Amino acid sequence: MTTTYTSYKLITADLSTSLERVAEQPDVKRESAYYLDRIGSIKTIDEFFADSRLYNYAMKAHGLEDMAYAKAFIRKVLAEGTDADDAFANKLSDSRYKDLVVSLNFARHGETATSFDRAQKGVVEKYNRQTLEMNAGSENSGVRLALYFERMAPAITSGYSIIADAALSQVIRTVLQLPDAFMATDVDRQSAYYEDVLDLADFQDPAKVGTLLERFTALWEIDHPSTPGGQLSAFQTGGLIGISTDLLISIANLKLGGR
Repeated sequence: MTTTYTSYKLITADLSTSLERVAEQPDVKRESAYYLDRIGSIKTIDEFFADSRLYNYAMKAHGLEDMAYAKAFIRKVLAEGTDADDAFANKLSDSRYKDLVVSLNFARHGETATSFDRAQKGVVEKYNRQTLEMNAGSENSGVRLALYFERMAPAITSGYSIIADAALSQVIRTVLQLPDAFMATDVDRQSAYYEDVLDLADFQDPAKVGTLLERFTALWEIDHPSTPGGQLSAFQTGGLIGISTDLLISIANLKLGGR
């Protein structure tokens, strides 16, 4: 059985081929075809929410599948966009909500929001990547975490960025060998600690991210010998401290980079 690091490297060594294989899976191909056929005709947020198949596809594409039930929350994210400093998405430390707005920016572009490539092909590419990571996680949860971290690392601009995303937090806590009790400490203290011991600029450097993930996969393997991963709690809304709806709302007024 291959180790966590070996499995991760096998996928990323030829990522384009890995993604092409995912895109050709019958269920993925079917859902992507439906999305591309319908999304261009959607002119309003109401129409987007009315087609649950389109809505769920877009939510999964942005890693927000477990937040699909919170439609009032997501409606507020989309309705306010990101142009205003005090827009809801800009107050959330989790960058996935801003990414959703970037893809489907009804607030800025109105009826033409779904006509852009980022709302069509761009979302499909995100969906394929999400599916790749989920498939990897069914074999080894550590591989999914590593793939996810590699993709999301550039969005880490503050300690709050880590706290707000349980998957990022789990990788960092594993690398730093922090006990679970650390998650129960004050949010501001957690953020300050991360910003003190980490050089946040390193997350913009793929080579340094790769070095961090080598350490993560090695440590993960020690505690979790390569066995099937199943559903990892770090990717569930109600799972580890950091992405529960209550905590997400409680830090809604914390801007990225602030304390």
